[in-house]
Amino acid sequence: MTLAWEITPREVKQLLDAGENIHLVDVREPEEFQITHIAGAELIPMRTVPAALQKIEGLADEATVVVFCHHGVRSMQVVNWLREQGVVACQSMAGGIERWSTEVDPTVPRY
Repeated sequence: MTLAWEITPREVKQLLDAGENIHLVDVREPEEFQITHIAGAELIPMRTVPAALQKIEGLADEATVVVFCHHGVRSMQVVNWLREQGVVACQSMAGGIERWSTEVDPTVPRY
């Protein structure tokens, strides 16, 4: 089964609520992560993704890696790059943490 390139924040929340094993990877910058983040997400800034490829491959061996950023642009670029490297168990969260805040968890601050 081939995963879709994108997944909505609501779909991510449904998977988490159902106890599905997924890894949330936040590719924003540390300053953005300090402003707000999704509990349980691991920060791997976009510029460090190539150096973290082996780690991400390991995560993808265990479960689907859901990559997100602020609005979904950087995360889609990261997913595209990861798939080019052979990491197929990854998806970009459409709309990023902004959409997560507006559709799933309004306690997550917007910026």
